[in-house]
Amino acid sequence: MQLMIVIDISIVTVALHSIQRDLGFEQAHLAWVTNAYTVGFGGSLLLSGRLGDLVGRKRMFVAGLSVFTLFSALGGVSQNQGMLIAMRFFQGVGAAMAYAVVMGIIFTLFQDPREVGKAMGAAGFVQAAGAAIGILLGAFLTQGINWHWVFFINVPIGVAAGVLAVKVVPADKGMGFGSGIDIAGAVLATAGMMLGVYTIATVGDYGWQSGHTFGFGLGALALLVGFVLRQTKAPVPLMPLTLFRSRNLTGGNLAHMLLVAATISFNILVALYLQQVVGYSPIKAGLAFLPLALCAAVASLTLSHRLNAKFGLRTVLLASLVVMAAGLLLAARLPVHPDYAVDLLPVVVLLGAGGGLAMPAVMMLSMSVTSPQDAGLASGLAGTSGTVGDSIGIATMTAIAASHATTLLARGQSLPEAMTGGYRLSFGIGAGVLAVAFVLGLLILRTPQQPMGGPPPSDPAAELAGAESIPI
Repeated sequence: MQLMIVIDISIVTVALHSIQRDLGFEQAHLAWVTNAYTVGFGGSLLLSGRLGDLVGRKRMFVAGLSVFTLFSALGGVSQNQGMLIAMRFFQGVGAAMAYAVVMGIIFTLFQDPREVGKAMGAAGFVQAAGAAIGILLGAFLTQGINWHWVFFINVPIGVAAGVLAVKVVPADKGMGFGSGIDIAGAVLATAGMMLGVYTIATVGDYGWQSGHTFGFGLGALALLVGFVLRQTKAPVPLMPLTLFRSRNLTGGNLAHMLLVAATISFNILVALYLQQVVGYSPIKAGLAFLPLALCAAVASLTLSHRLNAKFGLRTVLLASLVVMAAGLLLAARLPVHPDYAVDLLPVVVLLGAGGGLAMPAVMMLSMSVTSPQDAGLASGLAGTSGTVGDSIGIATMTAIAASHATTLLARGQSLPEAMTGGYRLSFGIGAGVLAVAFVLGLLILRTPQQPMGGPPPSDPAAELAGAESIPI
């Protein structure tokens, strides 16, 4: 189910042209088919993670699964623009409810660090390959059947996952609401995150220096600052700030955000490059990403837990960032007329393998909590950092690519040359962002005090990811 939630961020991208034609979207409004999902998803993660701790993570997962599946079906039968955008928003909220507690379930379900490592390898594969699989699946569904099936595909999978979750996932009672809940903090956090994700998602329409971006960005910042201040005074804070004393939780979330920001636009920009510059069909362009998904699967499902156990999460993450940066630097040299085996295959192999190793490590670092009762909150926080990175990366990298292409056109270059130049610059900047993540990881992250694979700890997340604190 987690795979389908991640795929849903990218699967619709391929179907946008068909949706625009059938429902009569203007170009300026078409982006809201994807933005509505992102706003609902990113804005609800933090609150959903904490509610999972309070009411039980299994209950939250099944409830979110039900909402996601219902609104996926309604999205598939949408007959007008307003209905589709509304369904996408609520689909994103349901996705957040389920997704926010996944890592919390893993860390409380497994006690053996080696088993946690294997489970997080599976979750890491979802993160590393989900976008690429979404583009491939979206191409097959849109060309093979119609765009409605990019939504309908979620229904049988959602039903099957719900049945399995009820039967297989152990019930947990949660902490309950007896000690109270920070309602004001919940409102501030949710409103601030939704407004922030909305602001970033609409940068492509209004520009970074516009009054719209500045005004809504300032409003989001004010709400989030108010949320932080509220957490210092609330009797039962929604997000205890002491959580950030963990160097690995703080550094893991920063690295996660930067890693996603640097790489998430690669799938979109390369899909555009292959179709608009090279002349691939959507299905052929989707198949070009298949090696990325395969390499991510091998790295995350078979290698990550072994390498993490042998070398440690910090070392594996830092090495993976170098591998991915090398892939983006190669992408920054893509020609107008590429040979796939020579020019693109090494790029997708490096990004797939690097992402497949990086994601399990960065997610386990992000789960460095000292109390199992905070596992849901840490899970939601990790999802939030990824979503913020996703929104910033897509808005920034696509804007950079478009702006530089316009500049090159004005200098007399042909349209294919100008578009390729814009993509190259975006990939080069992405490599620079990964270099920043490497430096921050080097300075902030710490090697776990106990290696993976030892005796079962009382708190597997803290033992796996290290618990050295930073003062606040």
